[in-house]
Amino acid sequence: MEYIYAALLLFKAGKDISEETVTAVLQAAGVEVSDARAKALVAALDGVDIEEAMATAAVAAAPAAAAAPAAAAAVEEEAPEEEDKSEESGMAGLGALFG
Repeated sequence: MEYIYAALLLFKAGKDISEETVTAVLQAAGVEVSDARAKALVAALDGVDIEEAMATAAVAAAPAAAAAPAAAAAVEEEAPEEEDKSEESGMAGLGALFG
């Protein structure tokens, strides 16, 4: 992940994304750099429009982010029912003690 972050940082700063610049950013962050991974990253990004890729990723992430609160609300609605059942079953056991 840190290699991608380095490339995004360089892109945002308007700098060239090369093996040397990626390596320099990672070394400045205290990361032990693998030359092969830096080279693979630069090769993978060759010809990629990073701004377009980020916009596409943001559009794809938006529906998932919108669905997350709805899913959390559904889970919260189900949770009290389960607690009530366990409380009732616990009370039934106490009734047997006092017969």
